[in-house]
Amino acid sequence: MIPDRIVAYLEERKVPYQRRKHRGALWAGVVLAIATSNASAQAPPPVRVRGRITGLAGNALSVKSREGKDVKITLADNLTVAAAKKITIDDIKPGDFVGPASRKRPDGSLEAISLQVFPAALRGVVPEGHMSWDLEPGSMMTNATVASMVKTKNGRELTLEYKGGTQKVVVPENIPMFTTVPGDRSLLMPGAYVFMLARPGPDGSLTSSRVTVSKDGVRPAN
Repeated sequence: MIPDRIVAYLEERKVPYQRRKHRGALWAGVVLAIATSNASAQAPPPVRVRGRITGLAGNALSVKSREGKDVKITLADNLTVAAAKKITIDDIKPGDFVGPASRKRPDGSLEAISLQVFPAALRGVVPEGHMSWDLEPGSMMTNATVASMVKTKNGRELTLEYKGGTQKVVVPENIPMFTTVPGDRSLLMPGAYVFMLARPGPDGSLTSSRVTVSKDGVRPAN
């Protein structure tokens, strides 16, 4: 049997060790959290891909981008395919969730160059707001709800509301306007025009889980 005084001595020495062990575990957790945070912060943003399909082999989609580049995208097994459907200015109504791409006019007001009406299921999925866009140099995108509409000489002026702001956008009646309806992989044929957000991997490869594709001559114009 170990004498009581030796047991007491060992107990006194054990406390600092346990404290050091506990501090080590805490620091390990902090380092892991920082590393995870840095990895997330460094994740590259999604890439917008616009262009015509040149081929599809399994889940590998080949696209000739509007810039003339050959792009390969790996499609998710649970891919969502949406088909573009033409609409007119008369189909837009207050309460609709829309996304007009626009340019600034000389007087500073916004004029739409294309407009998408999102299906109700995408409300809360598509991020709201007023942001820079790349449909043309200097263009903007406003994903928002139509609060009101006023007729103009050749279209409508929409007042758009989103969390944290509001914008007025003049929508000429002759610009490309579309919504989307459910589609399937059979639409992903050579020559079809697509728009998608693709996520770059560490090796630069692209993957996507949603594709909007042209149908009956109507193409996604965003």
